[in-house]
Amino acid sequence: MEFLLQPLTLLTFFPILGVLVILFLNSEMKNAIRWVALATSLITFGISLWMLTQFDASNPDLQLEAKYPWIAVAGWNIYYYLAVDGLSVLLVLLTAFLTPISILSTWTAVEERVKDFMIFFLLLEVGMTGVFLAQDLFLFYIFWEFTLVPMYFLIGLWGGPRRIYAAIKFFLYTMAGSILMLVAILFLGIQTGTFNVPTMLTRLPDLYATTISPQTQMWLFIAFAAAFAIKVPMWPLHSWLPDAHVEAPTAGSVILAGVLLKMGTYGFLRFNIALFPDATVAAAPWIALLATIGIIYGAAVSYAQQDIKKLVAYSSVSHLGFVMLGLFALNPQGVAGAILQMVNHGLSTGALFLLVGMVYEQTHTREIKVYGGLWKIMPIFGTIMLISSLSSMGLPGLNGFVGEFTILLGAFGSKAIGNPWYAGISAIGVIMAAVYILYMFQKVFLGPAGEITHHHELKDLNWREIVTAVPLVIFMFWIGLYPKPFFDILAPAVEKLLSALPL
Repeated sequence: MEFLLQPLTLLTFFPILGVLVILFLNSEMKNAIRWVALATSLITFGISLWMLTQFDASNPDLQLEAKYPWIAVAGWNIYYYLAVDGLSVLLVLLTAFLTPISILSTWTAVEERVKDFMIFFLLLEVGMTGVFLAQDLFLFYIFWEFTLVPMYFLIGLWGGPRRIYAAIKFFLYTMAGSILMLVAILFLGIQTGTFNVPTMLTRLPDLYATTISPQTQMWLFIAFAAAFAIKVPMWPLHSWLPDAHVEAPTAGSVILAGVLLKMGTYGFLRFNIALFPDATVAAAPWIALLATIGIIYGAAVSYAQQDIKKLVAYSSVSHLGFVMLGLFALNPQGVAGAILQMVNHGLSTGALFLLVGMVYEQTHTREIKVYGGLWKIMPIFGTIMLISSLSSMGLPGLNGFVGEFTILLGAFGSKAIGNPWYAGISAIGVIMAAVYILYMFQKVFLGPAGEITHHHELKDLNWREIVTAVPLVIFMFWIGLYPKPFFDILAPAVEKLLSALPL
């Protein structure tokens, strides 16, 4: 009983209770299934807030540990080990926050196989939460791989016309990187184990205390980076992302952008930087180069898109490039800004996918050229879309500005990167973001009425859609106007992480 009532265990596995309830409901009871899924996700969010009340932001160490022996055979000593610290707590809260919002967005968008959809979505939440809390490499790997299965079905069963292609591409890309990570985990566990008493070290706190040669570090760094870079996705490993986003149902796109991509950036933070300090410092300029290319490339390709959803999808390549640049600046400003920007991207890009899905439900098209003059017809929708767009492009006063400014500040003065030009070129990406986002907004909302506006009786957002979007807007303003509480949570853990680097 103590195991089940431990806050992090309860937070991670509570959605399974909702899955069990849904399994006993008749498939035709669609509204009952929706309400059970929504209630389950809201209670899970409540548990995450309970966790936050017990979290000590001034403590940089792992907290609220749930640590139990799990697999102990043939020299393996693997633990069920969950814990949270300043590096992960905001991402755990983001996961719990976006899940009920995503489920609420499906109320009228998902009509077929509602029971299966909600089961897969709640299982996905289990996997995502586990990724951010696992402190044993094998447990982390299991949660990491587990997320592939529900997301594969969410895209493959409820996606667009090319859903099977997109789902398989998503699965194969991620699996390819994961295999390299598994090999690295096995090697790392064996090399750092005690050979006279055969044992494999897989618990992160134990691994942090071990010494690995710089050459070995680099090979392990590359193996882990392959898995995480695909998930981010970093240029040039990004090609699965636009297909997955465009074909995924709206809720799938929101959770993919809001949380799943952050599993990659979090992996770099928790594993590459923390476990391989020498390799991290050596690789920092190269990662910064790839991140900078991704920022400019993502912004340029976004401007060329005629599909609104594809435009938002490619913008993620650019925005996550900023996160990677901040992480490998390897200074407090860059890393704290990068973690906050993970949250910011989840809010702003999640909101954009949410809003695109809402108008798509009425028009069944996402082509920019057929829209026009929506502001007069849908003023509430237009207002929320404007705020989300300005947030995404980094307007001062909204959350995107705080993250991007802090990242650029860290990158400009970074000893690890060693060249301020990376920050200077990346700053151009901010300007390019303003260009493609304002271009999209002007075409869709302003100017003369388009074909869709003429021939469809479009309705403004209803109360459910407003309730779905407003919480995201509140956090956009909160972080943009008063980010101090968020940086206070991050600061101690970030300083501890960076203190171990040879800089």
